[in-house]
Amino acid sequence: MDSFELNKVLGALLATCLILLVSNFAAQAIFTPRKVDKPGYDIAVKEVAPPAAKDAAPAAASEPIEKLLQTASVERGSAAAKKCAACHTLDKGGPNRTGPNLFGVVGRDRATEPGFNYSAAMKAKGGKWTFDELNAFLANPKGYVPGTAMGFAGIPKDSERADVIGYLRTLSDNPVPIPTAAK
Repeated sequence: MDSFELNKVLGALLATCLILLVSNFAAQAIFTPRKVDKPGYDIAVKEVAPPAAKDAAPAAASEPIEKLLQTASVERGSAAAKKCAACHTLDKGGPNRTGPNLFGVVGRDRATEPGFNYSAAMKAKGGKWTFDELNAFLANPKGYVPGTAMGFAGIPKDSERADVIGYLRTLSDNPVPIPTAAK
């Protein structure tokens, strides 16, 4: 190979290195990273006011359950109760699942369904499942009975809760009468 050919190869190699070096300087000038005050990312978090007291009872429903039950729909309640059917059975004599059978729950003593192992918090609560009790519990189960094993978040909408309670009321041999609305 003569010296002219060797000069062309070395010139091409030198030109390539020179182009890469100029490209690197240009890229650094255009895409200079911004210096941050502190490392990490800013995450936008919605500020939520802390609850007044940790052990306080949940806020009461906006309307009394007696008034809501007057306009409750058993058909809508049946459809909404499908959420319950994931963990509970609704049939007379049905088996207990993750949660107890709900047939006859309205008016029944709390934590008394045979064959179901209730949480200590539910056993300690005591009392009957009245319309008001069911309304408060279904609104926020963990807030109403702290320590309950029920993992359901609750039904926030008053009318939907009333529909479900109205439907649960019909699941009984002797349904509890609907209370009259206080005026």
